[in-house]
Amino acid sequence: MSGTLDRIALKQGASVALVFAVPFSIGARLVADHDSNSPWTSVLWLLALGGFTLGAGIAAWVQTKNLPLVHGMVCAGGTYLAAQTIFVVIKLFRGGEVRWLGIFFTFTAVLFAGLVGGGLGSILRKRGFVPGGKAPR
Repeated sequence: MSGTLDRIALKQGASVALVFAVPFSIGARLVADHDSNSPWTSVLWLLALGGFTLGAGIAAWVQTKNLPLVHGMVCAGGTYLAAQTIFVVIKLFRGGEVRWLGIFFTFTAVLFAGLVGGGLGSILRKRGFVPGGKAPR
């Protein structure tokens, strides 16, 4: 399937997701570690999901393979896994505990955000809003 994916679109979407989602993810983790009952943890986590949705939407919008949902999910899921891998390695290196179930739960939420972003990118293309003036396929 990697031959059918638009790597440029995935890179563009991942860049957006990294800029918008990862800082909010880190913030949510820091707030939760400091005060587990803080309402800001949920707010920051939802903003992180919004960043993954935005990145997925960009990937779905700019892709040229007519697979917006796949591009959205691969973008969001891949970006999350890449960032999470770094976080897990750092946590293990520091001797911390990794909550694998939490990672899995968050991954499923991120995949759903990727699906939503892919759908939004698809809607933009179908309505004629295409990047760079390209005609919809």
